[in-house]
Amino acid sequence: MRHALITAGSKGLGKKVTEEFLKNGFSVTVNYHKDIDAVEKLKHTYSHMKDRMLFVQGDVTKKEDLTKIIELTLKRFGRIDCLINNAGPYIFERKKLADYSDEEWYQMIEGNLSSVFHLFKLVVPVMRQQQYGRIITYGFQGAESSPGWLHRAAFSAAKVGLVSLTKSISIEEAENGITANMICPGNIIGEMKEATIDSSRTLADKNTPIGRSGTGEDIARTLAFICQEDSDMITGSIIEVTGGANVIHRYHI
Repeated sequence: MRHALITAGSKGLGKKVTEEFLKNGFSVTVNYHKDIDAVEKLKHTYSHMKDRMLFVQGDVTKKEDLTKIIELTLKRFGRIDCLINNAGPYIFERKKLADYSDEEWYQMIEGNLSSVFHLFKLVVPVMRQQQYGRIITYGFQGAESSPGWLHRAAFSAAKVGLVSLTKSISIEEAENGITANMICPGNIIGEMKEATIDSSRTLADKNTPIGRSGTGEDIARTLAFICQEDSDMITGSIIEVTGGANVIHRYHI
């Protein structure tokens, strides 16, 4: 049985990804930070699959927590086929880079960029031995072209760096059967993070050209396809799942 490790996999987009992998027959490690209620709900919903699930609490900005996640996963399941770097700290307050504190800057860099490096270092020996691996990172619309993002400079800097990191991994590890790709979600907010595609079609969204909001299911389905064994030709790709929405240029002043 293939195994997927999903950071921040208990709620939001991560929850839909967790559910998609369970549906596809994987065993899953769900990392979470603080939301115990979300974990308990997930455990209850999938109690019939408890033998295929492991829940590990940890802060992705802390290397020691990341090490614990990998160690417990390998002890329980003995393999890691898919590393889904779903967790990514984000500061919702809109402010210029000059107004960021040092702590906020390092939170963005450590949580969105360094965490992927540390997890990659921990899982790549396993994936090399397996001669199989799928690594997924998350970006934002336009990340591949390194755009400036008003009031999101720290977050965008980390994600643009992650674009190059993802592509570098894809080149260096191709000979080991390991692919690395980035998913760039659109403007998926609130309840839509855990919504289905069918439900979104009942709600008109004038801000998205296709006419409906993106959902967690959109991200999960895309991600699951890239992680299939026969998707090995897809590597080093930056894939936008936005419905044509313009995410980064909504505000100009």
